[in-house]
Amino acid sequence: MLLAHYVLLSEARSYVAALANNTTTPEACSAYDLALIELDLVHGDDAFALDATEHAVGRDVLMALAISAVERLTTYGVDALHSELLLASLEDARALDMP
Repeated sequence: MLLAHYVLLSEARSYVAALANNTTTPEACSAYDLALIELDLVHGDDAFALDATEHAVGRDVLMALAISAVERLTTYGVDALHSELLLASLEDARALDMP
């Protein structure tokens, strides 16, 4: 795995984990955790999350960053279907987290 790919994967994991930590319902937290597990399955559990706690941003910004990171993973050989399924999982989790 290239360093840029590894960093991007770590960013994606960090954003999804931050989304899971900032939910308003337990169901949404579980849904984000499942999306994180899906991301790990695609990569065989090869990356760690970065510390995303230093920037206090809203859930909308975190979601946009997570979506962007997942979409960019296809440039490093991630199957487009896996990427789309992960994006769908993120959207499902977001729907559970809406007030």
